[in-house]
Amino acid sequence: MAWLRKKPDPISDRARALNDEIARLDAQIKELGAELQQGQSQPRLRSTALPHGATVNRAAPAPPAPPMAEEPIFEEVGQHLLKARSEAATTPEHYNDLGVRKYDLTALLRRIRDHFRGPSTTNPKLVSYLAAGGIQGLRPLRYEKRVARNRFIVFVIILFLALLGTLLVFRKGR
Repeated sequence: MAWLRKKPDPISDRARALNDEIARLDAQIKELGAELQQGQSQPRLRSTALPHGATVNRAAPAPPAPPMAEEPIFEEVGQHLLKARSEAATTPEHYNDLGVRKYDLTALLRRIRDHFRGPSTTNPKLVSYLAAGGIQGLRPLRYEKRVARNRFIVFVIILFLALLGTLLVFRKGR
């Protein structure tokens, strides 16, 4: 009766097959390693000074010197932009007679705008992958933007209805 038999488990069958393959490859590696050891045994050399003298084992060759480490290559950061910004912020026109920095409204607005804008990307290729959904398991950025936009719209509608409700309650009270 086929009903009382246990169904074959494909995962354990595959695991068994992989374990057999691993054992076969380990045996093959050991066999090749033994052949390599036999092939690399140092040749016995006879001294030419004493033709019938004792044989001498040849010394192993010195390992090659490791390659010289190259200097690291650093990415351009845009230091000229940082210098230009810092130099522009420290001109004498920004200080009064007592040496105290003057209040600069345009610089304040620029700092606030830069704060909300956030830093520029250091890896534009990764940003393009995220935007297009090129990395498996991550949602595309356009989907995330749509979800955030819809959440904002629903929040604004709820806020509008709450304000409208409070306005109607106060109006009826008059």
